[in-house]
Amino acid sequence: MDVTEETETKTLSGKQKKYLKGLGHHLSPVILIGKEGISPQLIEATAQELKNHELIKIKIGNNSTVTKQDAVQTLTTATGGELVQLIGKSLLLYKENPERPKDERVSLA
Repeated sequence: MDVTEETETKTLSGKQKKYLKGLGHHLSPVILIGKEGISPQLIEATAQELKNHELIKIKIGNNSTVTKQDAVQTLTTATGGELVQLIGKSLLLYKENPERPKDERVSLA
């Protein structure tokens, strides 16, 4: 496989985002950004959760000094995930994991 194929970013279509929003609606946040802000450990935990679940919800705590725009920018850049939705202080991120068994993957087709 060509390296450029691997590093190309896939952007989600409107239909795919709508589908993922429906799946993410009932999810509980697996990552909480607190007063410590976005640390390397938080980025690592976010990347691991994306690998495990593909679609995750992140909550920015009330005592956090991180803005939602900073959180989106930092976490999507650092993890390679894509923002599906941003409502209030909740983010919904998606990142495909082709290593997961087919029956456990989020299907966008």
